Amino acid sequence: MQDEATYFCDVCGEEIVIPIDLSAGRAQDYVEDCPVCCHPHLLHVQVERGGSVRLTSRTEDE
Repeated sequence: MQDEATYFCDVCGEEIVIPIDLSAGRAQDYVEDCPVCCHPHLLHVQVERGGSVRLTSRTEDE
C-alpha cells in the first residue's frame, strides 16, 4: 500500500510529497498550502482497491 503521493505546485513548480492517511477513506478532499510559496491547492485523493493512490491537485482559482 502507498502512504505517500506527489504533486507539483502550479505556481512555483515545486514537487511536493504528502502523506496519505489510508484510514481516512477511499475518497479524500482537502486544502494544503505549498510549503515553498504558500499557494493553496485543492487536493483529491482516491485510494483504489489494492492500495494504489491517485492524487489530483488544482488551485483554488481553477
